[in-house]
This record gives sequence, C-alpha cells and structure tokens, in this order.
Amino acid sequence: MIRTTFIASLLVLVTGLVHAQPEPISQRADGSTDISGIWQSLNNANWNLEAQVAEQGPLETLGAIGAVPPGQSVVTGLTIPYLQDALRQRQQNYINRRTEDPEAKCFMPGIPRAAYIPQPFQIFQTDTDIMMVYQFAGAVRTIYMDNHMEAPIDSWMGWSNGHWEGQTLVVEVSGLNANWLDRSGNYYTSAAKITERFTPLSPYHLHYQASIEDPAVFEEAWTIEMPLYRRMEEGARLFEFKCAEFAEEIMYGHLSRENYFRNLGIDINGDQDE
Repeated sequence: MIRTTFIASLLVLVTGLVHAQPEPISQRADGSTDISGIWQSLNNANWNLEAQVAEQGPLETLGAIGAVPPGQSVVTGLTIPYLQDALRQRQQNYINRRTEDPEAKCFMPGIPRAAYIPQPFQIFQTDTDIMMVYQFAGAVRTIYMDNHMEAPIDSWMGWSNGHWEGQTLVVEVSGLNANWLDRSGNYYTSAAKITERFTPLSPYHLHYQASIEDPAVFEEAWTIEMPLYRRMEEGARLFEFKCAEFAEEIMYGHLSRENYFRNLGIDINGDQDE
C-alpha cells in the first residue's frame, strides 16, 4: 500500500511538471520567431512612464472618470535622467497637457508610445519585412529587415530598421518628429534614436524593451520595459479609431465664429462689449 501510494504521488508530481512546461514559441518557415498577432499593454505607462499616485485629471468636470490612475514606473532605474533645462520643459508640458499632448490632437503616437498607448496593435510578418498597424489614429510602420537605410525624412512613426538576435526582434528607429512619451509631458526631440526589443516569453506574452537616446534632452540613454499581451478573445481584430474629428475643438476651437468675435470684443449678436 505504501509503495502504491508513493507511485501514485510520483505520477501526480510528474504530471504536474509536464503541464507546467511552457508552450513552445512558434517559428516561421524561414526559421525566424513568429510574433504575429494582436498585442496590447496592460499598465498605466501612457499616463506616466515614471511612478505616479492617483490625482485629479486635467478636466475636473469628468469627476472620477477623468482621474489619473496610480501606476508603477516602467523606467529602468525608476526615473528619467533629464538635463536641467529639459526637465523644466517637461514640467511646462505637464501644465499644458490638456491641449498640448499630441495624443489629444490625434497625432500618431510615435515610438515607443505606440506600444503602450491603451489600444491594441497588430504585427504582420512576411518573408521580407514586418509591418505593425496601430488602432490609434490608424498609425502604421514598416520594419525593414534587409533594406536598411537612414530615414529620408522625419515623420511621426520614424524609420525602422530591424534584425533578429536569436528569438528577439531588435528595431532601431530614427527620423522621428519631436513628440511626447506620455500624458504627463515626458518628451523627446527630433534628435532621438530609439532601440526596441521584442522578445517572446510564451505564445501569449512579449517582453518589450525600448532604449531612448536624445542628447538634447537626457543626460544619458535610458530604458523602459514591460510585458505585452496577446489579445485572445474570439474575433479579436483592430477597429477604426478616426480620432481627428474628436480633436477639432482643441485644435481649431479658437477659429470658431463665437471665439473669433469674442477675441475682437464683440458678442455673438454683433454688439461691442463695454
């Protein structure tokens, strides 16, 4: 009986270890890692890459709906190494975040913000290059795996040259427009260079890492990292998010008829103010 009980316990233990083994990561026919699919972050990095406490949002009329949630830092070393003048600019950005954040204006999110803006993105792999399509603002970029070159012109999503290091996709991004990194005003200039690393941890998780270098803003290069999660629900796909119409009031409200006359000291009835 003791022997039987021991064998049964051993079988349970072995079975548990077998089930605990991670699922293999898919490989493409050319031997590269298959990271195609729909992915999304689950953190509050888009509010602030550094740690933050909960606080009132920029629009008090929204109450708790517009409140800023707490979050932990995704920055290696916890804080961003700003130059002193650049830190003052970041603080000014925070004050003006309601109207000056490029996200509020429906500009493309740029790199690396596109990876953790709170909407999904999809990775497509071909025999040559890789394409990433983002739900927010319909942003898209091609990662050139062979035809490496310098960016011909600056753009919101930059120019991406990629290569594989084992199972890790490494992407070097340059030619970026000056942009914000989050809603709290962290930012970089057009001199920035970003190096991304996408490493599969399982068929359902990617480890995302991005190093940011911009000598005009930061004392040294610094890094963020976070997991990205595969969207697994049935029928998962990207939807249209045409946000330009939502940004019209922020961007062009001062050009409305009412504001035009108000700036001239005339009310909308055409009577001049006292």
